[in-house]
Amino acid sequence: MKYYERLKDIPAGKTEPYITHYMLKEENGCVAGCSAGISIHTKTEYPAPGNHADQEGFLVLEGTGWAKVGSQEFKIEPETSFIVPANMPHTIKKDIDSIPVKVFWFHAAI
Repeated sequence: MKYYERLKDIPAGKTEPYITHYMLKEENGCVAGCSAGISIHTKTEYPAPGNHADQEGFLVLEGTGWAKVGSQEFKIEPETSFIVPANMPHTIKKDIDSIPVKVFWFHAAI
């Protein structure tokens, strides 16, 4: 079993409204719904929010913009991390003058 991945080896999947690279999943040893990846957000308006039965954590790698978790909206920039509790709507948009917002994300079972 291969317990690692390199971004350069992962094909991008187009998942509207952003691009996602699924990096760690069951094939790499993740269990109980655990997974991790990198998503690239190019929209300057909030897309429809995501909502999951598990918690999800984020770390901003590149770009600036905004995140909305439930009704709380906050500025994001590189080295910003945030958690989204289970069953909480969440979404990300980039600033108009920013490069795309690249985030590392992980799902963790609760």
